[in-house]
Order: sequence, then C-alpha cells, then structure tokens
Amino acid sequence: MTLDFAIPTFSHFADALPNVIASGANPLAHVLDKESAISDFLGFKVKLSAVSIVACGALMFCILCIAAKRISTGPASEGTGRFLTKGRVSQIVEVLVQGLRDGMLEPLLGKATAAYYMPLLLSLFFFVLGMNLVGLIPIGDAQELGFAMSGAGHGNAAEDLIFFGGTATASISVTAGLALVSFFAMLFQAARELGVKGLFEHMCGGKELLYGPKGLLLVVPIIFVVEVLGLFIKPAALAIRLFANMLAGHTLLATIFMFTGMALTAGGWGLAAPIGVISIAFAVAISFLELFVAFLQAFVFMFLTAVFISMMSHHGEHAHEEGHGAHAH
Repeated sequence: MTLDFAIPTFSHFADALPNVIASGANPLAHVLDKESAISDFLGFKVKLSAVSIVACGALMFCILCIAAKRISTGPASEGTGRFLTKGRVSQIVEVLVQGLRDGMLEPLLGKATAAYYMPLLLSLFFFVLGMNLVGLIPIGDAQELGFAMSGAGHGNAAEDLIFFGGTATASISVTAGLALVSFFAMLFQAARELGVKGLFEHMCGGKELLYGPKGLLLVVPIIFVVEVLGLFIKPAALAIRLFANMLAGHTLLATIFMFTGMALTAGGWGLAAPIGVISIAFAVAISFLELFVAFLQAFVFMFLTAVFISMMSHHGEHAHEEGHGAHAH
C-alpha cells in the first residue's frame, strides 16, 4: 500500500466530511468490524477489533500496574503520607476494586472463593471497561477523515486505510471470546469444588432429587437437559448482551451524525449548520449515556460471571459463616 499525502485545505475538509459522517447513509458502516490497514504490512488479514484488543489490553495493563504502585504503602520515610493513594486515576481504581470486592464479590462468593477468582473477575471488568471507553473515542473516523482530506491511498477508499479504532465489544466474535472465558471459569469451579460426581448430581437437580422418592426420578432427564442447555445459554447471553448494547449505542450516535452529513451533501453548509448544532447537542447527551453504559456493561459482565461461578459452589462456606455469626450474636 502506497500513501500519497496532499496538504489539506478547507475545501478538502468540506468535500471529505459528508462522505465520512454520512458514510453512504449507512450508520452501521461506522460500527461494524472492518479489516485494519495494518494487514498490508503484516501480510495477513487483521480486523480492527483484534488491533483494539491488543491495544486496550496493553493500555489497561500499564494503567493498572501504575495504579498498583501508587496504591501500595510507601516507605516509612514518607510518614503517614505513605498510606495515601497518589493520583486521581489510582484513587478511582482503588475505589472500584474495593467496592466490587466488599460490596459484591465477597457477599456473593464468600471470602475464600472471591479471593481465588478476584484476579480473573477484575481483569474481565477492567478489560471490558477499557474496550468500551476506547470505543467512545472516534479514532477510526478521525483517521478516515484525515486520509480523505489528504487524498492518500492512490484511489483506495479512505475507510480502507484505518489502522486502529472502533469498539471491539461491538463485535460478536470478541464478546463470544470473552464469554468463553466465563464458560471455562464456570466449568473449572465445578470441577474444583464439586468434582465429576458432584457436577453430575448438580446437573440432575441435586442429591435430594436423585436419592429421594423414586417417583421424582422421572423429572431428572428433563432437569439434566435444561441444565446442559443452561451451561451454553448463560455465556451466550453474556456475549449477546454486551454486543447488542454496545452496537446499539454506537449505531444511534452514528445515525445522529449521519443527518449532518446528509444535509451537507443535499443543501450545503446553510442547511447542515443548524442540523449539525442539534445533532451535536443530542450526541453529547447520548455520549454521557454511553459512558454510563460502558461502566454498567463491564460490571454486568463481571457480575454475571461471578454469579455463574457461585452457582457451581457448595455454598457451605456461607452457611458456616452465617451459623457462627448467629451463634456469636
């Protein structure tokens, strides 16, 4: 791929803007996963979502490593200040981790199980959150606009020259891969705590049903089929929920901006200017909603994964702790 850049002018900007934001009157063109231009340098096809996964993973790893150092207790020479978390991002990370651990994971899983799965669950939360937040930044559209203004590509469409951008979690293949992690975590917990026999009894409705009255054995096959289907339906629901929420929000934003591009194509700046002002106002409001959805969907993904893991536990630890608590009271 050969790029030939020209000095962009306002006329280039005016010519390129309608095609970029209107995108052929198809809002999905801004949202659907595409092939990254980095494929031409690597020699094999790479999707934008794959590039986003690697970039977001590296970004969140660096942020969390820095936050961990700033959260940890400093040297004694700092006095009482060594117990304080330094930096606003680190303080946000600390509040999120402590809130999720104390307010949700430990009451749901118990202290021992929560501590065991804390690295996995928090990694899922911050990884999904990072991809959701990066997807709110129009990096791909900015590259497309820049290439369209400069006339790069020798006839290639500007949208084919995008190296990085988009929302990785708006791709069903990405969310399916994340859901697969939850699926294996659920099976691992079942093998770890229940064992093969315990898992079979769990899938058949429990010991009370298997070794109870003989007449109840008639419903065991039905329960077993439902439980087996549930093993696959639960992670599938995780993947579809995350994918659908992120795709719908970004499609709505793309549709709103599409009106400005269509007006600019049809009637010039005289028509596009007032429509653009209204579109920007609505886009800002929806962007705040999307910011909330980005955090909410990351939390929901982690929370449901923890719920599925807890369903494969004996829950004896919870009952034991509650019995001690009641006796002490």
